[in-house]
This record gives sequence, structure tokens and C-alpha cells, in this order.
Amino acid sequence: MPEDIDQMADLSAKDQERLAQTGLEVDLKNRSGSFFQVDQDIKQVASLEKGIEVLTISDALKKYDWLEDYSWNVVSRDKDQYTRYVADQPEPNGFVVIARKGSRTIYPLQACLFLAKSSVQHVHNIVIAEEGAELHIISGCASAAYKKTGSHLGVTEFYIGKDAHVTSTMIHNWGPEISVFPRSASVVEENGVFLSNYVCMQPVRKVQMSPVAYLKGKNAVGRFSSIVVSTPGSHMDLGSVAHLSAEGASAELITRAITTGGYIISRGMIEGQVRNTRGHIECKGLILKDGVIHAIPEIKGDVVDTVLSHEAAVGKIARDEIEYLMTRGLSEDVATATIIRGFLDVKIAGLPDVLQDQIEAAIDAAEQSGF
Repeated sequence: MPEDIDQMADLSAKDQERLAQTGLEVDLKNRSGSFFQVDQDIKQVASLEKGIEVLTISDALKKYDWLEDYSWNVVSRDKDQYTRYVADQPEPNGFVVIARKGSRTIYPLQACLFLAKSSVQHVHNIVIAEEGAELHIISGCASAAYKKTGSHLGVTEFYIGKDAHVTSTMIHNWGPEISVFPRSASVVEENGVFLSNYVCMQPVRKVQMSPVAYLKGKNAVGRFSSIVVSTPGSHMDLGSVAHLSAEGASAELITRAITTGGYIISRGMIEGQVRNTRGHIECKGLILKDGVIHAIPEIKGDVVDTVLSHEAAVGKIARDEIEYLMTRGLSEDVATATIIRGFLDVKIAGLPDVLQDQIEAAIDAAEQSGF
């Protein structure tokens, strides 16, 4: 049993709270393992489950020659200036998680990335779930309360094998002047399932991300769910892409977006490349104060017998809904909060209770801060 993250003692109570809001558990009570990186310093690497291996990426590349075939394979090092920056680092930082064939985890593995003093934090992560494995990861990303400016560049490559199931839940708690550029992609094999969940409800200067899923195996499944709030001064350019390239493959892209004065671009793209595939995009936006929500759903069918659909809606809280709840004895503020909470209540099929609880905790924390 690894020791608690004693480096937490060096952090202020406020920073420890910010980390806790992203899902970090110091005692690992409800976690199957942990990776904790502050700036470019790796503070903890631990695995508590048989069949689940957690390594730094530098150690993993030295230990396993075959891992080179997975590094910069599904995400190109030349994708853009941010991937090139990460690829050009002489010493890679980040983690490798390998869920061996048939392994199962009850509790999620936590991966925490904390930006404290560096101007730029960079990571390159690789997640491999072998045949029949089940793996859940909660990634908590945050910056120190005193951190004024900075950038986070993160590259993550997922490989979901035959009959494997991977859930990745990312919760962001950055500062109002932090810019974030995640770059991720996944390959899903036959009967594999990949669930990707993203939550960002705290101020951030800029987030730009568009994870891609290549559903290459028969009956492969990819689901992306995003819950975001954009405050004044925030610019969030978010999206997800799914390529359905095997019979029976399916994808669902779901977004709930609220602006209280910030700018949100919500993108979604599904391409049906072969017959007997299905995909759906849904974006619902709520404008609480003057801001922008720009929904851009895109579907592309290359063959007959692919069924693709999309829907998008942006608006404000209907006055009659508030008045109805007020007739039931609620004040206007409580009625409004109840409607917002219902809007954000996204139940994700196949998500373990511990992760659903963490998403709801992040929503609670945002509501208490008065977003």
C-alpha cells in the first residue's frame, strides 16, 4: 500500500480544496491507483489493483520496447504547434496505464495534473486496455489559487481492445487566466466501449479541444459527454469527433453548455463510413447572462444504411417554468437554481456510481460558488 501524497502538506488549504473538487483523493480510499504531477515533477505513481499497471511514460518506454508502436500513433506529433511542443521535449512527462487482459477495476484510477509555478505544463499519456479489460480513470486538472497565468498542454492516446471497456472522466478547475490545450484520440476495437466525460464549470481563459474516436471494431461504441460553464472572459472551443468504420459501430456526442457571459463553441462531428452504423449529436445551451453559444453539429454519411442525426438548441430559462415552480412554494432564486440543476443533470449510461457522484460533486461546487 503506497503512502498518502505527503506533498499535499506543502499546498495551501485552498489549493487542496481545488484539487479535491477535481476528484483527487489523498488516502486513495476509493481509488484503484494514482498518478500525481505538479508542474513537471511527478509526485506519486501507484497501482492498487492486480492487472493494472501505472508507470511514468519515460519509465514505460524504457521497460517496454513495444510501447513505441503506441506512442504518437493515434495522435500525430505534427497535428499542431501544441503536439509538436510536447513531442520535442527531451524528457517526456505523463503516465502510461496498462490494463492487462481480463482485468477489472471497481474504483477509478486517479490522474491529477497540477499547475503551480511553471509557465507551461506538458504531458503525454498512453492508456491501453487489453482484451476484456475494464478500466475507469478520473483525471483532475487544476492550477494553484495564486497562479495568474500559464498553459497546460496534454496529449493522451487511448487504445481499447476487443471487449474492453474504458471510462475517462476529466474534471477541470483552472484559473481565469490559464489556457488549456488537450489533444486526445482513441482507437476502439471489436465490442469495445469508450466513454469520455468532460466537466469544466470554473473560470478559465481558454480551452481548445476536440477528442477523436476511431471506432474500428465491429459493434464498437464511443460516447462523449460534456458539461461546461463559460464565465465572463472565458473562451471555450470544444468538440468531439467519431469515425464509424466498422459494422455495428455507434457513437453519441452529448453537450450541456451554460454561458454566464463567456464564449462557447460546441462542435460535434460523426462520420458513418460503413453500413449498419449509428450516430447522434445533441447540444443544448443555456444563456443565463449575455454571452455566446455557437453550436456546430456535423454529420457525414458515406454509405447507405448509416443512420446519423443531430439536434441543437440554445436559449434562456423560460419564464413560465420559473413561475410554475414559484406556485409550488419556491422562491425565484431557488426555482431558477432547480431548473439549472435539472438542465445539467446528465446521467451517463455505463458510468460507475463513484464517477457519477464525482461529476455531481463538481456541479455542486460550481453552484455554491455562484456561477
